[in-house]
Amino acid sequence: MTFRMPAEWTEHEGCLMAWPTRAELWGAAYDEAKLEYAGVARAIAAFEPVTMVARPGQGQEARALCGEGVEVVELPLDDSWLRDSGPIFVLGPDGRRAGVDFRFNAWGGKHHPWDADDRIAGLLLERMGVERIDSRMIMEGGAVTADGEGTLITTEQCLLHPNRNPGMSREEIEAELKARLGVTTVIWLPYGGLLDTETDGHVDGVCAFVAPGKVVVQLPDDPAHPDHKRMRENRAVLEAAVDARGRKLEILDLPQSAFVDVDGKATEVGYLNFYIANGGVVVPTAGVPQDEGALAVIAAALPGRKVVGVRSRVIAYGGGGVHCITQQVPAARPGV
Repeated sequence: MTFRMPAEWTEHEGCLMAWPTRAELWGAAYDEAKLEYAGVARAIAAFEPVTMVARPGQGQEARALCGEGVEVVELPLDDSWLRDSGPIFVLGPDGRRAGVDFRFNAWGGKHHPWDADDRIAGLLLERMGVERIDSRMIMEGGAVTADGEGTLITTEQCLLHPNRNPGMSREEIEAELKARLGVTTVIWLPYGGLLDTETDGHVDGVCAFVAPGKVVVQLPDDPAHPDHKRMRENRAVLEAAVDARGRKLEILDLPQSAFVDVDGKATEVGYLNFYIANGGVVVPTAGVPQDEGALAVIAAALPGRKVVGVRSRVIAYGGGGVHCITQQVPAARPGV
């Protein structure tokens, strides 16, 4: 049976998250990180069920902050970026659901330990009673965006980084993506974010499919932004590309960028790092004037969905955004 990674706007059974665990990552902002994670969980729970995975002994704290609308389960964890360590769900032609369990090495060995996070996808799939599809390739969910119709976009900066799969060529990595995620066309963008040293340039800081043939692209309008030129080079690649159905891509630009100070560090809050929920979109916000314009762009890109901004300054400080800390569980459709 051929499984295919569905688009993120496909109907969800729910959303998976993981509670902030690595205290040394957050430093003095650790307590605020928990509040922001809880805020994201509550925002998504207004649209679909949320399951928060907490390290054993931390479940009570997570329940208290997230509230009764979020289910909390305790499983071994090293960190709290479930987009990257959790399973990537795929659907078969009969609507059956499975989960791809890629290997995880903490973004090229940046944080130790990571063995519990490497196992968390398998544990979640076992708990959910979902078939596990094994891959020996190191790959994080934030490194790819897919349209559900056979097209996937990624960045060379991340997936070809030698700290992931040094023994695999570009062609071998692409073949594994096609085999495990059911795509037929892979569009390689040269760049992730220059400041994204944590993930080495995940695509969820660069662009996102929002409909078949339709992509929102981060395109900072400030010439002083470190990605001003790089994102325009990415856009040029997308302009020249065709998707798996032979279509040219419709490209929508997201020009807003926001830098805030968190614990003395200049931190970029990436508006593109949003989560598409059933009937809604949950977007990171920084508490700055640019928020309004970014939310308007995303609302136009995803018409018919309620757009909700959620404070995510500390999540950005930790290295990501709303998309990075969530993983959608598509609804199975047996018999389809």
